[in-house]
Formats: sequence, structure tokens, C-alpha cells
Amino acid sequence: MPELPEVEVTRLSFADRIAGARIASAWLGQPLRWPLGVSAEVLAGRTVKTVRRRGKYLLIDLEGPPGLLLLHLGMSGSLRFASDLPPPARHDHFDLVTDRGTLRLNDPRRFGAVVYAAAEDAATAVKLLGALGAEPLSGDWDRRAFHAGLKRRHASIKQVLLAGDVVVGVGNIYASEALFLAGIRPTTQASRLAAKRADRLFDAIREVLSRAVAQGGSTLRDFSNADGQSGYFQLQAAVYDREGQPCRRCSALVRRLVQGQRATYFCSVCQT
Repeated sequence: MPELPEVEVTRLSFADRIAGARIASAWLGQPLRWPLGVSAEVLAGRTVKTVRRRGKYLLIDLEGPPGLLLLHLGMSGSLRFASDLPPPARHDHFDLVTDRGTLRLNDPRRFGAVVYAAAEDAATAVKLLGALGAEPLSGDWDRRAFHAGLKRRHASIKQVLLAGDVVVGVGNIYASEALFLAGIRPTTQASRLAAKRADRLFDAIREVLSRAVAQGGSTLRDFSNADGQSGYFQLQAAVYDREGQPCRRCSALVRRLVQGQRATYFCSVCQT
């Protein structure tokens, strides 16, 4: 599924182009994970102010009057933004038609969502965003707060990263990669990480996510940004999806285990 880097790459690929655009209309296809919450006609005539990201949500700020669209790509969703899109096809479920182009959500599995909220502090938005952890790519992310959050959790460090309440957006691919870079075995209990190891993980998360954004994210199946471009981070992954292949650092074989129904990849020599 699209993780934080893929969502950020998607945002970067269209945010500047749609900012200032006037909405002509909106169209809804088959129902998604959650309803829009208002009639699609309510969006017409408004202007797109900015496009932000919170965790794996894209936040489209509207004005005239103010409002907010929260977009989630779910398991298989992707966005396209162009002035020459063809008519909606089977797996297209939302079009935001503007005077600068159409923003379209395609989602074969329909776990994605487009939700309207009157403001970020409205009950609808708080329900979706209120429990999210710190933003790992933000300059405000604090390493001492990160370590304190880990100290309160007794689950494995991989599961804590995926939970998203200590730090947001470190999904399955990037959790495996960050733990490898930090030299931490994914089954280690989060609360048992000493400050120095938590610091290494803090830095590794930032490095891995930043590199992934620079590489356009990861395209394991069909992810592409709003211009239709694929990502390439998966080609340089150290452990993810490399079971039985030599570790890029020590040449021991990469191992795989299942945690919470998700595959985890690690090196038993480099990660302790």
C-alpha cells in the first residue's frame, strides 16, 4: 500500500499546480471506505488554497468558503492530475474538476477515501487525524519525545512503528529498512531500547524516508505519482523483500518473519 513517502511524492507532484485552482465540479463513483460527508455540489465554486500532508492523509485546503478535503489512498489508490484525462473508468471513484486540470482518485480495492470537513479541528477531521503520532520528516520531531514514547510501549519495535501513534507514516517497507540501518532486530521490545539505540533509530527513520521521497517512493505493484511516474526506492532496499539473498553489509542471508500478519525482513547478524 502507499506509505508516507509515496503520499508525499504524490503531493509534491501536483500541489503547486493545483494551488489557486477554482473548482468547477466534483464527481463521485462507487462508494469508498467512508462517505464524502457532503453533496459533491458543495465543492463547486471554491478555490484550492494549498495541499498538505498529515501522515498518510493528503489535506486539500479550500477557501470561498473555507473547508478541507482529506484524501487517503488506502491499499491500492493513486492520484492523477492532468487537463486531458479520459472519462472515468471502472476503478476511478472521485474527480475534482478545476480550471487547471482534474484530480482523479483511482482505487481498485476501494479502501481509499475522500472526506470533507469544515476545518481541521472539526469532529470529522479530528476522528481521522487526532491519534496520529509525530511527523518524522518535520523539523519539530523531537528525539527525546520519541524515546519516551517507545519506553511506554511493550510490543516489538516493528509493531510500534507500524501502529503510528508514536511516529506516523513508518509503514512496513520503511520500518524494515530503518531497523536494518539502525542495527535493531525487529522483535526487540520497544521499551527496552536504550537512548543511544533509540537515537540511531530516530536518525535512520528520517534518512530512510528522505531517501525514499527522493527516489519517488516505492512501486511494488502499481503505485505512481500524480504525473503517472513510478518510484525506484525498492531497487535499493537493503532487506525488504530480499529473503534468502545476501545482506548488502555482511553477506549473511536476509531472513523473513511475520509480525502482525505483515512480512518483516532483517539480517540476524547486523541486527541485534
